[in-house]
Amino acid sequence: MPRPDDDHTGARIREQRRLARLTQRELAARIPYSLSLLNQVECGARPASEGLVKAVAQALRVETSTLSGPPSLASLTPDRLVALVTPIREALDAYDLGPNPHLVEIRPAPVLIKAADEACRQVRATHLRAVAKALPGLIVELTHTASTTPSTGVWQALASVYRTAHDVALKLGYPDLSRVALDRMGWAADQASDPCLEAVQLYKRAILVRNSTSLRLIDAGHRLLEGETSRESLAVAGQLHLGAATVAARAGDRSAVENRIAAARALAEQVGGEAGEVHWLSFGRVNVALHDLGAAITMRSYDQALVQARNLQMPPSALTSRRARYMVDRALVEMETGHVDTSLKYLLRARRAAPEQTRHLPGTRVVVRGLVHLSRRPSENLGGMARWVGL
Repeated sequence: MPRPDDDHTGARIREQRRLARLTQRELAARIPYSLSLLNQVECGARPASEGLVKAVAQALRVETSTLSGPPSLASLTPDRLVALVTPIREALDAYDLGPNPHLVEIRPAPVLIKAADEACRQVRATHLRAVAKALPGLIVELTHTASTTPSTGVWQALASVYRTAHDVALKLGYPDLSRVALDRMGWAADQASDPCLEAVQLYKRAILVRNSTSLRLIDAGHRLLEGETSRESLAVAGQLHLGAATVAARAGDRSAVENRIAAARALAEQVGGEAGEVHWLSFGRVNVALHDLGAAITMRSYDQALVQARNLQMPPSALTSRRARYMVDRALVEMETGHVDTSLKYLLRARRAAPEQTRHLPGTRVVVRGLVHLSRRPSENLGGMARWVGL
């Protein structure tokens, strides 16, 4: 399907006009410019003058920056999100400063370890705001405890909260902060001498970096697990294969995707069920199917992806974060194959299931933009979704 160009002011005018449920003729009647000029601007044949942009913004009751600002402007996080992540950033910055003399009360190590695991669970339940508020204090306490009374369990817990900080930052649209958190995770996992945790960190890095280093990171993770036969190591090894499948899909290497998915599926059979307790990876048959679907989407094999999406049965026990991601992916493939109403239905389901995560998933904006582009007059539901994600 044709996609609107984010750098094209005319395309944004078209989007906002449709969200206002106006035809070109109706909008032209509200501004001191001709229908012919408006049509040419919307299709990109002529640039939008400053005066036209101001007139359209006034007619549509939107900010001029919504129509002509930089592409990233609409996706900038609100001040409240900045307020959430700034303390996390400050806590990550103090990782190597040793004991914190300003701490008045520090919870016992077993309590902190349990809190680190709970933070992982909360992220998987998509309670991002609550986790973001709790993380800074938890990081500070664990950093202090690791400096004063280090133990394997404490270092593992610290690596875990760094990983959670990475997840939260990424889901809220702060990739720079997520990279810092991953670096800290690798440092703490090394202190814990935990090869599985180190391999998980390498998997996360491989997915994040999006360059030729990704497969080297995956291979390094597999080397860490050589000779390991525990259920934990099998699950992590399988997740590494899924990461490699994602990397291969980005490169358009279908053969490599098939091989990696097959290897992951074989390990899933050995693991049996969903290994949700293994570093919160939830590795298993369902996770393999979700990655297979994701690879098809990445390679734009939408007909294949539609069959996969419709055959994939998400169990009631599936983590909320995975169900929401599936529903956004389902919305995308339904849209790309022309099923507009079904696409919007799944997008609304994702919003109800996990509003915080769904709002910040890149796929959500892609689907909303696509549906607006396809709709002559967007429905109230679609208009509401567009306003909700900041279009």
